[in-house]
Amino acid sequence: MAQLVVGDLSVELDEDGFLEDSAAWNESVALALAATEDVEELTEEHWKLINYLRDYYAQYGVAPMVRKMCKDTGFDQKKIYVLFPGGPGKGACKVAGLPKPTGCV
Repeated sequence: MAQLVVGDLSVELDEDGFLEDSAAWNESVALALAATEDVEELTEEHWKLINYLRDYYAQYGVAPMVRKMCKDTGFDQKKIYVLFPGGPGKGACKVAGLPKPTGCV
């Protein structure tokens, strides 16, 4: 099992780089996870999507379908791939500290 060291904190990652324990997530962890996804800086748009994903997951216990994510955030799928080149599942959900979505390759 891999580890991600963020300052004094060490968090466990699964084989795909997702957090083993989503409770270990914080903004510093998000920045470190973003770097693993070739996202150099988290802008206001990144945080809008990250916070949406975290709120949706807290409410429903699953990541939203991409279509719902686009509708609720106002971002089209192309924009999400610009923000998170790994895509909405692998990139955005990982940085948001969510578990790997079902069906995510």
